Amino acid sequence: MTGGRLTTHVLDTARGKPAAGVRIALYRISGQSHRKIAEAVTNADGRTDQPMLAGAKLTPGSYELVFFAGDYLRESGQAGGEVLFLDQIPIRFGIPDAGQHYHVPLLISPFAYSTYRGS
Repeated sequence: MTGGRLTTHVLDTARGKPAAGVRIALYRISGQSHRKIAEAVTNADGRTDQPMLAGAKLTPGSYELVFFAGDYLRESGQAGGEVLFLDQIPIRFGIPDAGQHYHVPLLISPFAYSTYRGS
């Protein structure tokens, strides 16, 4: 694959395995504008089947991934009720060089999450 790409995956740290079935939305941020540009669902390996963005569609700028963790936590039996401690988890980040690979994983449990720039 030529050019840069944006990938992600979700790991369930409470259960020690990939988080399958997590819906993820990707937004391009410009000033006060949020424009949804992609959506995917994680597979059995906790990854999306394709990069969230790749090639010419990946341009420098600000982006936000929104992970619908609450739906996953409810479905996996780890959280219940109408109000969850963690529900939708937004991660806002910048892409300064569209020629690079940016990997933004999410590690979740019912009461904590973390992220980093992976490879």
